[in-house]
Amino acid sequence: MNLVTTHIASFFGLHTPPRVALLATLAFIVFLFRRDIREERNVSGALWLPLIWLLLTCSRPVTTWLYIFGLPAMGGASSEEGSPVDASFSYAMEAAGLFVLINRQVSLSEVLQRNGWLLAFIAYCLVSIVWSDYPFITFKRETKIFIPPIMALIVLTEPDFDEALTRLMKRCAYVVVPVSILWIKYYPQLGVSYDDWSGAQITNGIAGGKNGLGADCLILGFFFFWYLLQVWRTERNTQRRNELRLIAGLLILILYLLRLSHSATATIGLFVAILVVVFVGIRPTIKKFIGTYTLATVVLLAAAELAFGISGRLSESLGRGSNLTGRTPIWEAALKFQANPIIGAGYDSFWIGERRARIAEFFKWSPGGAQNGYLDAYLELGLIGLSLLIGMLIATFWKTRRELFRNFEWGRYRLGFLVALVLRGCTESYFKTASALWFVFFIIALDYPLTHLTIGQPSVRVARSEEEESREFAYAEEEP
Repeated sequence: MNLVTTHIASFFGLHTPPRVALLATLAFIVFLFRRDIREERNVSGALWLPLIWLLLTCSRPVTTWLYIFGLPAMGGASSEEGSPVDASFSYAMEAAGLFVLINRQVSLSEVLQRNGWLLAFIAYCLVSIVWSDYPFITFKRETKIFIPPIMALIVLTEPDFDEALTRLMKRCAYVVVPVSILWIKYYPQLGVSYDDWSGAQITNGIAGGKNGLGADCLILGFFFFWYLLQVWRTERNTQRRNELRLIAGLLILILYLLRLSHSATATIGLFVAILVVVFVGIRPTIKKFIGTYTLATVVLLAAAELAFGISGRLSESLGRGSNLTGRTPIWEAALKFQANPIIGAGYDSFWIGERRARIAEFFKWSPGGAQNGYLDAYLELGLIGLSLLIGMLIATFWKTRRELFRNFEWGRYRLGFLVALVLRGCTESYFKTASALWFVFFIIALDYPLTHLTIGQPSVRVARSEEEESREFAYAEEEP
């Protein structure tokens, strides 16, 4: 990997004028989208809605994009109140998504029946406004809590879900990957920042920070590795060869960005997710005992952490120090200000106002989160909310286990991403509305009776079961 990324770095280090690089990048993006749109695919125009949302959560808020393009953003913005422009755009996306689902006659009762833990967690987040210290701010933030599941349902209810997922991820990569490289190499005022205290360079790319760029690479890198396995098994022809070249090129660039981001959590998460997909693929019979193996792994890891502190040792081996890059002091400081251990401080309201200012007194900067998803859940929603979050993850695991018997390829994608997400939660928060990881989580976690109607043989697409691939016509069929 180091050799490949070194060659890429030398290539992008050519003395190309920024405007020429910008035009070349735009031309490349237009070419990729033109190639994508010209292919006959069984997806609807509504897929652009979740794509826009995914691109925004992978990059920066609307107000930031307006500033980059030199357009005025009406209204001020603050960490507590937020931006009116961003809020208006989010409400518009939410309304448009609901309109699509209503037109598709999505059954709310089916959603509630099949996703009890997900709905219980969201409902508890909504109820927490009652005891929040900042009820109005909490209310405004909670009105956007339905956007990720709405966008995920749009993808899940596409005429062909497999194809919709592929189009969504590929189109997202067409923007995120080349623009990140462009900004890092030619527009460092956009793609690079510096730590206020140490002066160390931080590579952001199109994202809002290095951890955001790492999350983008995790999402896209894992998908394209999984997609590569599907395309590899298709019939040998020119289209397959071109698709493999595209996938390989994007994977190399994603790994290059991941290396620049220096995000250890994203790197470990991607590596472990790939291992899970490969191992389950090599030994498909493992799906019968996946629950036992998972429980044994959790118990062994917990015992190793208690006995040897493996998280600190792993952090040291990655050059991050035994305190996980300064995270453990933040955890200790935050726990001192826990408002209520049972019900928490209220959804998305712990790290604002006076409490955040008092925690900042322990450091030279003002933390905006605990940098641990499970600790943030405990601080904001208490033991009840943390239990619901863990229950939601366990319920998603059991859905994934069942999926391994129905649609093995999609099941192992869900399993790999779920493992990566659980690991990510140990050092970063992800269950936030404006999180790309949270949006993709809803895609793998939501269950809804899918209807497929595919006429003719697909060219290069996500592989399904052997029985489905042997048919020329696949009729609409509702899952049990």
